[in-house]
Amino acid sequence: MSEQPQEQIGFRLWAVSDPDLCAIITADDARITYGELFAEVNRICHGLRARGVTEGDTVAVVLANSAALVAAYLAAMQSGLYLVTVNYHLTTPEIAYILEDSAAKAVLCSERVEATVLAAAPAGVEVYVDGTPADTTGRARALAELTRGMPPTDPERTPHGSLMMYTSGTTGRPKGVKRPLSGIDADKGALTYVWLFEEFGMRREAFGSWLVSAPMYHSANITPAMGALNWGGTLVLMDGWTPEGFLERVRRHAVTGTSMVPTHFHRLLHLPDEVRAAYDVSSLRYVLHGAAPCPVEVKQRILDWFGPVVYEYYGSTEVGTTIARPHEWLERPGTVGRPASISTLKILDDDGNEVPAGQTGIVYMRQGSDTVEYHNDPGKTGGARRHGLMTVWDVGHVDEDGFLFITGRAAELILVGGVNVYPAEIEGALAGHAWVRDAGVVGRPDPEYGEVPVAHLVLADDAPDVPSAVAGIRAHLAARLAAPKLPRRYFVHAELPRDPNGKLYKARLTTPADAGDAGDVVEVSA
Repeated sequence: MSEQPQEQIGFRLWAVSDPDLCAIITADDARITYGELFAEVNRICHGLRARGVTEGDTVAVVLANSAALVAAYLAAMQSGLYLVTVNYHLTTPEIAYILEDSAAKAVLCSERVEATVLAAAPAGVEVYVDGTPADTTGRARALAELTRGMPPTDPERTPHGSLMMYTSGTTGRPKGVKRPLSGIDADKGALTYVWLFEEFGMRREAFGSWLVSAPMYHSANITPAMGALNWGGTLVLMDGWTPEGFLERVRRHAVTGTSMVPTHFHRLLHLPDEVRAAYDVSSLRYVLHGAAPCPVEVKQRILDWFGPVVYEYYGSTEVGTTIARPHEWLERPGTVGRPASISTLKILDDDGNEVPAGQTGIVYMRQGSDTVEYHNDPGKTGGARRHGLMTVWDVGHVDEDGFLFITGRAAELILVGGVNVYPAEIEGALAGHAWVRDAGVVGRPDPEYGEVPVAHLVLADDAPDVPSAVAGIRAHLAARLAAPKLPRRYFVHAELPRDPNGKLYKARLTTPADAGDAGDVVEVSA
């Protein structure tokens, strides 16, 4: 590889200057160079335009972590398109809603979800399969059909596109988070994807081998992955996360950076000591994590194992970003950091007034002069705005130095006899117990207190029998939490309903009464 100035940023520039540089190592260890990937990106651009997909239109992808997803993303970003990345675990009605709401002109999907996507796609929306279609009616076509005969060279125009991510929809229909297209060229647009790394103080060597272990349909994973490509890095893909699978990829490919969620940390820490010791993780330089609250004890143990390479960020598709570097977090355990240089942060009360440091309120933020809106839902957009800032209804406070601490979510607040209780605090305390492999806390009606917290647990393999384990966990919480925060019931499950990115679907937590029979749910009174 030829020497390049450190400031060279942009996938397209690297593809021209270093076409033989490895861009992707796929989940089955195939290698794709920058030159090969760029040629496929250009063929997708030409193929979409030949089929009437023009600037400002929307294309959806329902793809696993794959070269096809990377190529589709890069093609959209140099074609002035909106790209909607759809969770491939969604049902037919859920995917159908997103395709219709986003007005997608075409959808690309993996073989494993072809039937679901075909059933979901509205009439007139072309479906392309990454592989060989199983459909025999001609409704689905191979992705190779889209690119066959198309030139591997640059399109005449390369306007920058944008992601349109859909919110999770756990409290109603998901909404697309849409930003106006910038109108700038793709090469200039690439600069926007590495600003976060510069905020972290990262250098290009961090991207020598960037592991993408969680699904790229989530912004927390696709953004750093594409930032790595724009800085000349190599993406190491993983399709399906397991603790030992993750450690094996890190060891085999001397992974220098990756993006994770707290669920990954928790599962890694439950590996036996001898298994953890068998894998070398010393190549890691930057581990980014966010997307969900991380219990203090869990993060401290990961830092003890990985070293001071764990960087936390807080934010969402809608709002700005805060960053907690390792030394900052160690000085203030539990913080999610201070606002990035282009982000504004304020804590407001219910009347929209800013509260002083140390006082809890709703977290409002803005990234630069962003004018984000919820697609087709001006009411939701307006309801989340105050003073030019936006909220996703997280609750927290800042300290005297401006470091943010998240308490919980306003929508999950449990009012116990007039006392505000946030599940995130209880979940953090539960996660600190060695017998707890997973935990979720929700509110349940109570005739005396109005509502009380109940805990849903998955016990670790080395936990004792359920009554003994819950008794020990209950004592652990009693030493750490005030009485109103203590769960009144414990429900022990085989697994909790989480998506592959670690998000807990609290609405799906069931009790024996909910389910009609005990099943694999064991109830223990507190």
